[in-house]
Amino acid sequence: MNKAVLEGLLFVVGEDGLTIDQMTDVLGIDEDTAKDLIRELKKDYEDESRGLRIDFLGNRFKLTTKFEHKDYYQKLIENPESNVLSQAALETLAIIAYNEPITRVQIDTIRGVGTTSLLRKLVAKGFIKESGRSELPGRPILYETTHEFLDYFCLSSIEDLPKIEDIIEEVNEEDDDNSDLYTSKYTEKNEAEDEV
Repeated sequence: MNKAVLEGLLFVVGEDGLTIDQMTDVLGIDEDTAKDLIRELKKDYEDESRGLRIDFLGNRFKLTTKFEHKDYYQKLIENPESNVLSQAALETLAIIAYNEPITRVQIDTIRGVGTTSLLRKLVAKGFIKESGRSELPGRPILYETTHEFLDYFCLSSIEDLPKIEDIIEEVNEEDDDNSDLYTSKYTEKNEAEDEV
């Protein structure tokens, strides 16, 4: 069971990867057992029927794709149908564009959900890129938008994005309009109750 949990953990942490210490801490096992588990899992992934593998990069174990399948991944990325952005991708891009450079944890905090796999997709599509490391503890990766992002949204520079103040004002105006509608309906309902 620990091996299956470890596989799930590697998937959840994504590009951040897992250290042996994290494995021992989360799974409640000793270092030798953790090393045995990662070796077994790594061997499982070596089978040619598997599309992923486990690599040791930057002092961490990470789930990665197999190099020999790269042509297929490239075809998917270049496929016009795969360039349609989901609502989640648009939200994430907006957060990055208005706050760049920004770390994954900061993006997750603003969105309220994890964005690890989404960030990987946006990097693969060329909309965002790694732009160094933060001075925060652990020196997390910083993300920022790219020229492709600007081209896709027909912007000459990041300064061409709508101002946050204008967006807030527009949302507040819409809320006021909806509030009047609610108030009038609420008043009508109360008046009807009074008549009964």
